[in-house]
Amino acid sequence: MTARAVMVLGCTSGAGKSWLATALCRWYARQGLTVAPFKAQNMSNHARVVALPGGGLGEIGSAQYFQALAARVAPDVRMNPVLLKPEADTRSQVVLAGRVREELAAMPWRERSALLWPAAQASLAALRGAFDVLVIEGAGSPAEINLAASDYVNTLTALDSGAAALLVADIDRGGAFAHLFGTHALMDARVRAQLRGFVLNKFRGDATLLAPAPERLQAMTGVPTLATLPMRRDHGLPEEDAVPGGAEAAAGGPRVAVLAYPHASNLDEFEPLRACGVSLAFTRDAAELARADWLVLPGSKHTRADLAWLRAQRLDTLVCAHAASGRPLLAVCGGLQMLGDRIDDADGVEGGRAGSDPGLGVLPLATRFEPAKRLDRTRRRFASLDGAWAPLSGLEVDGYEIRCGRTVAHPAHLTVALPGAPPLGWQRGNVLALYLHGVLENPAVVQALFGRAARSLDAVFDGLADLVDAHFQPGALMALLEPR
Repeated sequence: MTARAVMVLGCTSGAGKSWLATALCRWYARQGLTVAPFKAQNMSNHARVVALPGGGLGEIGSAQYFQALAARVAPDVRMNPVLLKPEADTRSQVVLAGRVREELAAMPWRERSALLWPAAQASLAALRGAFDVLVIEGAGSPAEINLAASDYVNTLTALDSGAAALLVADIDRGGAFAHLFGTHALMDARVRAQLRGFVLNKFRGDATLLAPAPERLQAMTGVPTLATLPMRRDHGLPEEDAVPGGAEAAAGGPRVAVLAYPHASNLDEFEPLRACGVSLAFTRDAAELARADWLVLPGSKHTRADLAWLRAQRLDTLVCAHAASGRPLLAVCGGLQMLGDRIDDADGVEGGRAGSDPGLGVLPLATRFEPAKRLDRTRRRFASLDGAWAPLSGLEVDGYEIRCGRTVAHPAHLTVALPGAPPLGWQRGNVLALYLHGVLENPAVVQALFGRAARSLDAVFDGLADLVDAHFQPGALMALLEPR
């Protein structure tokens, strides 16, 4: 079996590559085809724990995790063989085939790409040999001519797979036709020959006003516009890597604020709250944080740096005031570590700088970073909790662990929220701190806390597939699987 490949390229980051690839995974799966996603390299601090082909667990970007679920297949590390997790503006952790490779992080970008492509190429070949269709997501833009010589994520992947390519532009930003024309002109000529269609994404208004632009663009490039996709803010799919948008009002619902510090990670796990009658905001604004009924401290790729940032912005006092007010406060992973008394990093695991930092002192916890990263998929049952968290008592939840820190608690002052070996959460009054990511992705948890269940992921994926089915030209998607 050699899979036919469809590749989603974008004029810019944020054009809509990830959600369109997810929609195509479900659409092709609904045609009775076996489908797998692929992205040679992803840059994101949103990651999931998945199976390694030979056993064990590794990491991939969240986007490919959700694309695999949309395709109705088990996610594995071959679907995203290279994951870069930013730790600073000029430094990223390198995860190759699911495992951290510290020696690659220090290499210059172009030299590193030459080493990473063979591993990505091997994963691509393995997937092509096991599925009918590969839905491939590009990265950024294929017209980054400063990086063209080392662009294996777009150019080499497109050429190696022989993919039928789509090019997506965000028309809501303005300048979409110029973006499409310029990207078409600057991309590698061989990939340009594989381009089958343009896609206008996030369109609002009267579609008849677009004429005659699509026709003129086709006359200049030879490429038709195959779809104009409407703006859908409520599609239900998490953002891939950017901080999601502002609050969405919900009449009578609580205000939930997620504190989006610079290295916040796995923000996608809070997406189910959008459909649960709450006003959800990812924010750094002190006034908005102070108004919150519920405050969330998410995970962090660089806990010590984000804790220092909180103090520099004077948001540490706001977090402590919220905890003292009796309003619910949820802390996950890095957020849990910040709430403790102390964070020790004798080996310089985070950022290469050894040291010890005082925590916020909200909970009697002490954390020590260790070089080995803990990855696990876990099912635990909540103990008997009280206060705002009482509705979670006895609920069994699925989640995942992805961290380097080991935390010790002072048991006399805390309730163990998620018992087991090791404990994965503690409660004191209105504060719940968990090492388990993904708890809010359990429908029973959201139902218990807010009285309303989120849409199932299957419903989200089917909605995306319905959208592309309605707005692509009839027959266009199946035609992408035919040789040119």
